[in-house]
Amino acid sequence: MNADEFLDTVRDENETALSRLGSSKSLYAETEGEMEPETVFRAAADAEYAASETFQQWADDADAESVRETFADFADQESDHYEQVVGKLDDDHEPTEVPAVHDYLRELDADAARVGGFLGRTLASEKSKEQMVGFFVGQADPQTAQLFRDLGGDLDGQLERGTELLAEVCDGDDDWDAALEAASGAIGTAYDEYTETLEGMGVNPKPVC
Repeated sequence: MNADEFLDTVRDENETALSRLGSSKSLYAETEGEMEPETVFRAAADAEYAASETFQQWADDADAESVRETFADFADQESDHYEQVVGKLDDDHEPTEVPAVHDYLRELDADAARVGGFLGRTLASEKSKEQMVGFFVGQADPQTAQLFRDLGGDLDGQLERGTELLAEVCDGDDDWDAALEAASGAIGTAYDEYTETLEGMGVNPKPVC
């Protein structure tokens, strides 16, 4: 495997999960059924804050200098995203539970697995951003829709840089396999949380809508 093949393989192997994470039910799950702008902002803020914390942890203790530098930049970027989203809230924001995908990512300790997990998380996060854009388009709030469109655009850059980084840190098949397992694990964890949340609300998570 190489860097050019990696994202295609992750997408192919997680097609169903990514498709459902990109459905309208995904945002319904993230807000636990409270589809109001303030609740969407809080869900987004929780995700951005958790990402910043995760990437800063990796920036502090990764093995390779290139990994430390990249995740320090990503941590700063996610912190900026957090501030932009929090600026939309009427009240102060106190981060709540850490999203399950970040609990998963924080258990990874090897550079190749971390970068792979990061890429899986970012593919899932892109789906979430798309739903937030659509929500605010439906709310006739083009300015906020553009905010989330811009945040999603930053994820494209993260995917590109992360894929380049993966090629640097993978030294042999074992590293590529670990990265692929972590990427699918991150997506699977996000999907499991989505499924469990909807089932807990009495909603069937499987049909895509």
